[in-house]
Amino acid sequence: MKSQHLCMRQKKTLNALGMEYEKIHACPNDCILYWKDYKDLTSCPTCGLSRWKVIKNSEKLKSGVPAKVLWYFPPIPRFTRMFSIKETSKNLTWHAEQSQVDGYLHHPADTPSWKLIDYTWPAFASEPRNLRLALSADGINPHSSLSSRYSCWPVILVTYNLPPWLCVKRKFMMLTLLISGPKQPGNDIDVYLAPLIDDLRLLWDVGVDVYDAYRQQSFNLKAILLWTISDFLAYGNLAGCTVKGYKACPICGEKTRSIRLQHSKKISFMRHRRFLSRSHPYRDMVKEFNGLPEYKIAPEPLNGEEVLAKVDRLNVTWGKQKGKCPVSQSYWKKKSIFFDLEYWKYLYVRHVLDVMHIEKNVCESIVGTLLGIEGKTKDGLAARMDLKPLNMWTELEPIIENGRTKLPAASFTLSKEEKIRFCKTLSEIKTLDGYSSNIRNRVSMQDLKLYGMKSHDCHVLMQQLLPVAIKALLPDHVKKVIIRVCFFFNSLCSKVVNVAALDQLQADVVETVCLLEMYFLPAFFDVMVHLMVHLVREVKLCGPVYLRWMYPFERDMKKLKGYVRNRNRPEGCIAEAYIAEEAVEFCSEYLSGVDAVGLPSRKNATYDYSDMGYPLLRGKLETVPFH
Repeated sequence: MKSQHLCMRQKKTLNALGMEYEKIHACPNDCILYWKDYKDLTSCPTCGLSRWKVIKNSEKLKSGVPAKVLWYFPPIPRFTRMFSIKETSKNLTWHAEQSQVDGYLHHPADTPSWKLIDYTWPAFASEPRNLRLALSADGINPHSSLSSRYSCWPVILVTYNLPPWLCVKRKFMMLTLLISGPKQPGNDIDVYLAPLIDDLRLLWDVGVDVYDAYRQQSFNLKAILLWTISDFLAYGNLAGCTVKGYKACPICGEKTRSIRLQHSKKISFMRHRRFLSRSHPYRDMVKEFNGLPEYKIAPEPLNGEEVLAKVDRLNVTWGKQKGKCPVSQSYWKKKSIFFDLEYWKYLYVRHVLDVMHIEKNVCESIVGTLLGIEGKTKDGLAARMDLKPLNMWTELEPIIENGRTKLPAASFTLSKEEKIRFCKTLSEIKTLDGYSSNIRNRVSMQDLKLYGMKSHDCHVLMQQLLPVAIKALLPDHVKKVIIRVCFFFNSLCSKVVNVAALDQLQADVVETVCLLEMYFLPAFFDVMVHLMVHLVREVKLCGPVYLRWMYPFERDMKKLKGYVRNRNRPEGCIAEAYIAEEAVEFCSEYLSGVDAVGLPSRKNATYDYSDMGYPLLRGKLETVPFH
């Protein structure tokens, strides 16, 4: 009883500091939150399902145990605590006081998206302490096992006011929502985002009074959400558009050009010559492409007001209940809840493409095709049979001899000896400590395949190792186009971007994708390869890639998974451990010589011990004899 009383006292202290979370009951079918007008209901008004869990033995309702819960961590108290720390409060105006103006993109503050806010809402921009945020959402399996049957969804906010080396550090990544499993919310994620959107509207319309410890004054704090960051599937859930099928590209939208490959049963995204300049010689080439010249131009992305006009009249019923009317087959599935934010329709980019997953998928497609890895290769009997209906590369069509089907060697086909040399090169490469995982462990010389490649492994392989591995293996024209792809991602991921070079980079990547069309089969061109032509546009508008990809969020979510100690209550474990870490991190700000939680530890750091005394000297071990 004494320890329980102490725990309650500790929680009251944390609640007074804003270190708390709110449990909001939800319908198991994701129809509604039992919040605001629905707070006192005992069953869902949409599907009729009970709010409470059912005990299987007695089939009686167990009051007090909800069927599904949303864990909400209000962001406003976190913002208040950020300004209560002098060093952090000082860093929150870095973008206005120390950013460089030299024609390069170092930070989102240098981009058109940031300047649009400054010009459109000068009153907001006049206070440099007003926050500019980004939101990330993704699913995790909290059980840390290979099974993917359970999925809970953290929603994380980051602050771009900070210097670029602090923006996406774990210390400043704020968990705001934790959507409980076992199923992912999918298109109904808007139901769970409602409390957060309410707070974001408050921070935009009214603001909150906050004390600035660095300047020792109070001010009215406001905030704006710049964009969302997610993988490609979650992109569709947040934006309210389809990311599958014939119209899978969210940038081209309804003007996406694609074909269905009859035998491969895949959607192929080709015709990238539309993105070339009008006078480019590739437009008139016939034999090297699909047998036709290309005179059409690239589609222009819709702005926020045009998107809102298309989705404003959509009537969507939330939930996954049985008998629900099928979703419309149109490109737009819903009006995203982010349009409830007054400024959302005016932003240049509302949802950003994740370079991490795009680079990983392109890398797996190239390496899988070169090595013929099952499930990853874009070459095979079905891919070759698709050439005849398209009237392309008749010399590569399957040949039947003596009852056996033979596939003629393509320009990218490696012999067994070449595959051995490729794998041997990768297995013998050594990198600096901490630069990457041990690539040798990913290479199987028996199967001549790569296994267990993670996103960062593909990142290192694509940008540094692949050009070395294929240097003496492929024909020059194929080798050069693959190296061009590697150089593109290397340039795209620079921490400092030269604005003057972006137009040439865009022209180069479009030409590179067109060269891929010359040498690789139509099955190679999935939506991830197509999205390469849109990445430079987002760098122009949003700044360096490393502040907008999923790497830091994936690392943070791995930390959340490590909090789980009870497999029956994974979200509760995460919530309690996260609040405890917040309390420790907040207290560490007032201790000298202590590294903050969520920031890399300082190597060879020298501390000032004048206030706390010097540490004890190393002891000397002595053996005391027994008599």
